[in-house]
Amino acid sequence: MKIEDAILGRRSVREYTDDAVDEQTIRRLIAAAIRAPNAVNQQVRTFTIARGRTRLDRISRQAKAHMLATMDASAHSEHFRTLLSDPHYDIFHGAPALIVISATAPGPWIVEDCALAADNLMLAAFAEGLGTCWIGFAQNFLNTPEGKAALGVPAAWVPVAPIIVGKPKAWPAATARKAPEILWVD
Repeated sequence: MKIEDAILGRRSVREYTDDAVDEQTIRRLIAAAIRAPNAVNQQVRTFTIARGRTRLDRISRQAKAHMLATMDASAHSEHFRTLLSDPHYDIFHGAPALIVISATAPGPWIVEDCALAADNLMLAAFAEGLGTCWIGFAQNFLNTPEGKAALGVPAAWVPVAPIIVGKPKAWPAATARKAPEILWVD
C-alpha cells in the first residue's frame, strides 16, 4: 500500500467486530510505531497492551467516572456528560485491544514522541485492514494512580496515547477537511 493511500484512507473507527487481534499483528504495529521520529533519539516510548472485555469494560467504567468527576465546563461538556453517564456507553467502542503508548518518565517532548509513534501505529494498522481510534476519554484517567494500576504500568510511566485496535464492522466515510491556513514566509 502506498503511504498516500494509508493517510487518505485511515479513519477513526468506533464500531468493531469481536475478532481478536493476534499478538503477531500487534507486534508488527509496534514495530512500525518504534520507527517514528523521537526527540534526541531517547526512544522513551513504551507499549501496554490490554485485551479482554472484562478488563476493557472495567477501565471504561473507571475512566468515565473519572472524567465525569473532573470535567471542566466547555462547549462540548453537556454532550460528553450525556455520553459518559450512559452505563452502556463503552469508551473503547467494543474494540478487542487497547494499545497505550506511554513515556518512561516525564520529559519535555514525551507527548510529541508518543504521538508520532501513535500515528505510525495507526497507519500500519490501516495497512493491515484494522481500524483504530485515539481515545481521549481515557487519557486523564490512565495518568492517575488508579488508571496506571488498571493497566499494570509503573508509577513513573506517563500514558499519552490510548489507541484502540480491531477489525471494523464498517469503514466510516471520509469527513470533510477544512482548507489549511498557510503562511508563506520568504
